Formats: sequence, C-alpha cells, structure tokens
Amino acid sequence: MRPRMRMSDDVAAELREQFRTAFEGADFPVTDQMDLVPALPNGPGTRFEAGDVSFSAMELAANLDGHQEFPYESVDELVDDVMAALEAEGLL
Repeated sequence: MRPRMRMSDDVAAELREQFRTAFEGADFPVTDQMDLVPALPNGPGTRFEAGDVSFSAMELAANLDGHQEFPYESVDELVDDVMAALEAEGLL
C-alpha cells in the first residue's frame, strides 16, 4: 500500500483554481468527461501543476473514473468532486 501524500492548503487551493479556470468554459450541464474536453486549453494534454503535484487531463480522467457523478450543473460542483476524488485516491 502506497503512503498517502498530504498536500499543503496552498497546493490544494492552486489546483482547485486551475481546475475551475480550465473547466468553467464547458457547456454546463456536462453529462460525461468528453463534454469537458472542448473547454480545456490544450485538450486532453492540458496539465494541472502545483507544488510537487502534476496531472494531465487524461491522467485525471483515468484516476477519477468511478468517482464522478455526472451530470454536473456547475463548474464548482465538478471541481468539488474532482478534489474529493483525488483525495480519496490518495493522489493529494
């Protein structure tokens, strides 16, 4: 079993803001992960980085499968679930 990382509040806040900025342009409500791709500045290759944490959008999609509960009506609802799922998976 891999030890869980505990990130600083600053890293969590920075990631949250990056996710919000990247996904806020999606056409809400979104019904699946593919609805988010057009909003990403570099498509599936978009990277989210803060401190020692780094994920591509594709890595996020793979790691969070099963945690997300589509549809999402707002960017804040989506980002809250992304952050909770990263924590649940021990990735933060």
